[in-house]
Amino acid sequence: MSDTPSDIEIAQAATPEPISDIAAKLGIADEDLDCYGKHIAKLSRAKCASPGSDGGTAGKLILVTAMSPTPAGEGKTTTSVGLADALRALGKNATLCLREPSLGPCFGMKGGAAGGGYAQVLPMEEINLHFTGDLHAIGLANNLLAAIIDNHIHHGNELDLDPRRISWPRVVDMNDRALRDIVIGMGGVSNSVPRQEEFHITVASEVMACFCLSSDLADLKRRLGNIVVGQTRAGAEVTARDLRVDGAMAVLLKDAIRPNLVQTIEHTPTFVHGGPFANIAHGANSIIATRTALAMSDYVVTEAGFGSDLGAEKFMNIVCRKAGFHPDVVVMVATIRSLKMNGGLPKNELDREDLGALAKGLGNLKRHIENVRSFGLPVVVALNRFTKDTSREVSSVMEKCAHLGVSVIESTVWENGSKGGIELAEAVVEMIDTVPADFQMLYDDDLPLWDKVERIAKKIYGARDLEADKRTRNKFKKLMKDGYGHLPVCMAKTQYSFSSDPKLLGAPSNFDLTIRDVRLAAGAEFVIVYCGDVMTMPGLPKRSAAETIDIDADGQVTGLF
Repeated sequence: MSDTPSDIEIAQAATPEPISDIAAKLGIADEDLDCYGKHIAKLSRAKCASPGSDGGTAGKLILVTAMSPTPAGEGKTTTSVGLADALRALGKNATLCLREPSLGPCFGMKGGAAGGGYAQVLPMEEINLHFTGDLHAIGLANNLLAAIIDNHIHHGNELDLDPRRISWPRVVDMNDRALRDIVIGMGGVSNSVPRQEEFHITVASEVMACFCLSSDLADLKRRLGNIVVGQTRAGAEVTARDLRVDGAMAVLLKDAIRPNLVQTIEHTPTFVHGGPFANIAHGANSIIATRTALAMSDYVVTEAGFGSDLGAEKFMNIVCRKAGFHPDVVVMVATIRSLKMNGGLPKNELDREDLGALAKGLGNLKRHIENVRSFGLPVVVALNRFTKDTSREVSSVMEKCAHLGVSVIESTVWENGSKGGIELAEAVVEMIDTVPADFQMLYDDDLPLWDKVERIAKKIYGARDLEADKRTRNKFKKLMKDGYGHLPVCMAKTQYSFSSDPKLLGAPSNFDLTIRDVRLAAGAEFVIVYCGDVMTMPGLPKRSAAETIDIDADGQVTGLF
């Protein structure tokens, strides 16, 4: 048995400060906190920075992204936490912004999402489980709308909503493949009208996207009202506002929309708020939390889910477009194991030294770096070192990356906390001070939807062309005809490849990107483009993380990760 303590053991051994002391570091008084115990609080609505508020974007924004990941992830959150702690250790006024973990992966394959080792956010157990109930509130708002839809049809269907054209799914914050395709309303005339239905995971809900992209409660209510749930028999759109449920949905979210304040092991103030997946949603924490942090800090560290082809691309083209801020520098997380996997080494052999596979996998990292630079942003590579990485492997990466013209900094924050991230923090500050960002989005609003997808596919993924059937192409045409061509696109695809094929690793080119479907998210104000076989309801692995999680008679949790 290893003598190295687990993440949960490290977290349980830490001594957090009272949340009021953490808030004081940001100039937040006790009266502006609603506390959930001693170490979690929600901000008052008055302390949430709004668009155009004085100093609303005063701080420098640091975006953490990554190369294409292994199934276990490459440590973006851990790196983000360690970097924020290191900036604080350097005497900088830094704040961290992260997404809220979903219970799906927590009980599935990846475990929690509060960092790891000595670079964690506390209280880890609460954050990874129910936390302040934000995700539950989002799920309830989503399912209230679903219930109202079926109730409306049951009681006469005044709007003439076509049961065959309902596009609004139910959600649950759990991986459950049995709910991907179901039939509801069975059991006679006293129940709702039978129809085909599907469940998505909560973090893929359009309500989650509305929540994270809203500027305040009024904007959230507006977006909720704009959600299109289906069509009438005559083909007209039906919205949540038509069903008169947007107000009730906003009521369910009135407290959830306020950012949650917690801390790292080293007591860095941290907002954990909102949690959309990056492979099937836009993959960033709430705009409200980031904007508030920027108003209170000189440096704000945030992360975008999965690789730069997913979370970072959407952060630039969706979040920045809506929020009005942009990163000043991007930190690209790379790992030896991901380089070897993208260089062709089998997943079950990633602990084995293989300098050939390592060198070949650098093509993947190179493309991610080029992607970030295409947005006019400077980039620093953080080599997140694992205990099984050899010195020869690390030296090889440093040597071979030298010709890319990018700083590669070894990070050991998992093992050493802020001390393992000082060099990275210094490099990030120097980059911000000496290399100004020249931010530009990949496409303009007036570019047609199909052309927006094509630009992402060719410029970011390296694709040759798009592949889609006539039905899907006609849906793009209809969205343009209906006046939605100005919206950005949210690409839903595998996180393991630049392509829509998860087995096509490395830096593939001259492939056709398979477009399976497209769906309007009118409330979120983007169009979702589904590529390949990406799922909006993940399934559990053969041996799920839930099998190792337990609690004793004294309430001590074990095995969370």
